[in-house]
Amino acid sequence: MLPKFPLACGCALLLAACSTTPPYQAPSAPATSTFKETGVWQSADPQAAAVPDDWWLLFNDPVLNDLQSRVGNNQNLLGSAAQIRVAQAALGSSRAALAPTLGTGLSASRSASPSAGAANSVALTGSASWELDLWGRLSGAVTGDQARVQASQDDLAAARLSLQATVAQTYFSLRAAEAQSALLERSVQAYQRSLELTQNRYQGGVASAGDVAQAQTQLKTTAAQQVDAESSRAQLEHALAVLLGLAPSEFSLVRTAALPAVPPVPDQLPASLLERRPDIAAAERRVAAAYAQIGVAKAAFFPALTLSASAGYKGSSLANLVSAPNLLWSIGPALALTALDGGQRQSAVDSARASTDAATASYRQTVLTALQEVEDNLVIAGSLQQEAALQTEALAAANRSLEIVKNQYQSGTVSYLNVVIAQATALSSERSLLDLQNRRLAATNQLLKNIAGRW
Repeated sequence: MLPKFPLACGCALLLAACSTTPPYQAPSAPATSTFKETGVWQSADPQAAAVPDDWWLLFNDPVLNDLQSRVGNNQNLLGSAAQIRVAQAALGSSRAALAPTLGTGLSASRSASPSAGAANSVALTGSASWELDLWGRLSGAVTGDQARVQASQDDLAAARLSLQATVAQTYFSLRAAEAQSALLERSVQAYQRSLELTQNRYQGGVASAGDVAQAQTQLKTTAAQQVDAESSRAQLEHALAVLLGLAPSEFSLVRTAALPAVPPVPDQLPASLLERRPDIAAAERRVAAAYAQIGVAKAAFFPALTLSASAGYKGSSLANLVSAPNLLWSIGPALALTALDGGQRQSAVDSARASTDAATASYRQTVLTALQEVEDNLVIAGSLQQEAALQTEALAAANRSLEIVKNQYQSGTVSYLNVVIAQATALSSERSLLDLQNRRLAATNQLLKNIAGRW
């Protein structure tokens, strides 16, 4: 039988090139001819690309740059990095299954029977086995695990990108809260002067007690609003600390009460979106991993061929154990096939195909969501830019009206209620402008995240 063994091995090695699954082709991504809001569509190859790590420099804020350089200690980000190591370990295990296994052993025993009496037995053995990957079961597992490693790497890039955007938005909101607080503080000081003026006019018999009460109400209401703005600022500072992996007590920012300028928003092509977004690349890699599992499941219908060999020595004592009379060995192939399993293997194939369909649908939904996010933020950024221009004009008009009403009140031609209304309108207009600036920064920041970095 031994002369036939090399022939069997040769046949097995030829069959090892067979695979139960055709080559993988990435699923088509949903696409439209143009962006609805702006830009021109270009055909894109949906593959991963390096995510720029300095897109926030467009905001030209040194404090923000420093915060972004410290995001590496975020605990969620460290968890995503650990998931890559888990996937890499699984890949190493799959690759190990392609290689032969070697083992050795030393055993000793004493046994007895009525016919032979008691006897000692000592054995020193070594063994080797190798499962030939005839139908691509083992290589399919490797391919799937490779795709999962790539998906984990893209997940990390997506998590980092999301964290960077969250840090930027939290920072903008903090500066906006500071600006609101500073505005309200100035308003409180102005309303205090107005109250003093009204009290003097009341004592002089020119103003009424109602005017004084209105001035006091406006002053206290604005002071309460300032307290609320300070509370918001403190909470945002705590949130930044946690995002950077710090306890709130270990982190503080110097106040500036100034928001960074909003970078201009150019038209963005979908091609750049599909090439840059790591969440799209991760979703595609999961489709590839699920597709590879179909081949692994199909391979279970075919026999598994294992080549094995063993050799060693067996004797009654350790003395002279390693000698020719005690030598024993064996070598040969083993072919195993499950004949009946009640449909278990077919169910595994059906499950793998269903998982592939689910992964494909998830991939396409990720692309659609990405396109929607860009569309949304393009229109938001454009609308807010127009709103900011109009609100700037409204604020200028409110300030002019306030000056006119103040002069009229001092000359006694209008009541203090007119002053209160004008002051409230001016304050509301300026607060609305600050809010619009923060929202513009948020929309631009989100658009940068959606297209995964630099324009």
